[in-house]
Amino acid sequence: MRIRIVDAFTDRPFGGNPAGVLLLDAFPDDERLQKIALEVNHAETAFAHRLPEGGEADWALRWFTPATEVNMCGHATLATAHVLHTTGAHEGTVRFATRSGVLAATPQEDGSITLDFPTAPLTQVPVPAGVAEALGAEPRAAFDTGPNVGDLVLELTAEKTVRALTPDFRALAAYAERGIIATARAEDPSQGYDFVSRCFFPNVGIDEDPVTGSAHTALAPFWSERLGRPGLTGLQASSRSGYVRTELRGDRTLLSGRAVTVIDGELLA
Repeated sequence: MRIRIVDAFTDRPFGGNPAGVLLLDAFPDDERLQKIALEVNHAETAFAHRLPEGGEADWALRWFTPATEVNMCGHATLATAHVLHTTGAHEGTVRFATRSGVLAATPQEDGSITLDFPTAPLTQVPVPAGVAEALGAEPRAAFDTGPNVGDLVLELTAEKTVRALTPDFRALAAYAERGIIATARAEDPSQGYDFVSRCFFPNVGIDEDPVTGSAHTALAPFWSERLGRPGLTGLQASSRSGYVRTELRGDRTLLSGRAVTVIDGELLA
């Protein structure tokens, strides 16, 4: 199997969020997929194979963390689309059959790729008791993101608070199916982004995810409502950092970013 490591939501190597990408003839058994993802040991490894022509999708796509299979992953989808387009395996818009339905990825003239994902349904919920202690900051409000994303969005009072978080990851695991999205309005939008976020997913083996496309299907409607614009740019303020451009279109959210292949090799086992 040929395996590539792609940094997604960045235009430079060693930034953004790395993902493993394997293009296959068919999916092997789940145990083998999980072992490969554990060996790659990035937030997600994407496995894809071509589907017969004439169907609703072009490629089947699955995503695995080192610990489990997940329902949705933005950065590994972006990474897979990048590999398909840069290797000539697919031209134009590619449609992926996934656990979250058919997801499309379209290359743009500026070199970015736009993902078409379902918008996460946000429901305000009471701030859970104890979550402030686990997170290390007092949330202003809390929102459930629905079953596909499976996170709890916590709005904080300031960008600097989001950047300074040092959570108790084990304690955070009790508050959502996948994890916690901490977010705040940008302190200075002239810097090129409208909001900041950080994402903590201890339940799926990722204490902090560098740049999370799927989280922005919740952040886009959250901030578009508050800022009064459908098109925004989010900065995920992890140690690797990355930008996600979002455009809210009702029940769909467009996520745009770049990707860079940093490793291209062969899986021998």
